[in-house]
Amino acid sequence: CHVEQWDPDDPGPRSELLKKVAGIQGLYCLLSETIDTELLDAAGPSLRVVSTMSVGYDHVSPEELKKRGIRLGYTPEVLTGAAAELTVALLLATSRRLLEAVDEAKSGGWGSWKPLWMCGYGLTGSTVGILGLGCIGKAVAIRPRPFGVKKFLYTNSAPRPKTAAEIPAEFGKRVHEPARCSDFIIACCALTPGTKGICHSRMFSQMKDTAAFTNTSRGGVVNQDDLHQALVNGDIAAAGLDVTVPEPLPTDHALFKLKNC
Repeated sequence: CHVEQWDPDDPGPRSELLKKVAGIQGLYCLLSETIDTELLDAAGPSLRVVSTMSVGYDHVSPEELKKRGIRLGYTPEVLTGAAAELTVALLLATSRRLLEAVDEAKSGGWGSWKPLWMCGYGLTGSTVGILGLGCIGKAVAIRPRPFGVKKFLYTNSAPRPKTAAEIPAEFGKRVHEPARCSDFIIACCALTPGTKGICHSRMFSQMKDTAAFTNTSRGGVVNQDDLHQALVNGDIAAAGLDVTVPEPLPTDHALFKLKNC
């Protein structure tokens, strides 16, 4: 068995990948590679399996793989715990304005003691809405419970009564139902044609102006222009983003200019 590996941490040039895949039998890729018709044509009929080091596979074309009889491997649940912990870290940092407070301390904005300065909003007695109650959504919901969350709401492509009962969480048919009632909205859903851009201006406009939004799913589930506008207008209080489009965002991106994101 001959294995050829791209060693640098940064993704290789697309042109180089297209040359290297010719005649291979297996391809092990990352999220940074797009596995589409062009690449599969370049690989040729010898390719039998594609595996991606990720839970999501929205960078792969399952329809093209199926047409060619190529099997797909991915890594569900491998990073569930880590993703859930990161989500809760973002939730707490965003709701309690931790990065804002650090910036103020470093820039001299921390003056005399003020009773409500940089307080943010707490989880105790709150309602948390989860978009996507899969493995990660469930793991995320379980972790904030000791903070005294009063209620969990969720929306999903279909009800998940068994999983919801373990939390417990109430089902909302559309994304706008949790948005209206929640103090915190957390996006944990897979990126599919049905979820692309589901977090848009209408959803943000229905959220409380004290609510915080967290996204650790895929950047494509959020309309970033609408999110930026919602943050600027004060439609929502803050946002914590682990994922964006593109990744990384340009350093001069409008979202980076906001203190509440």
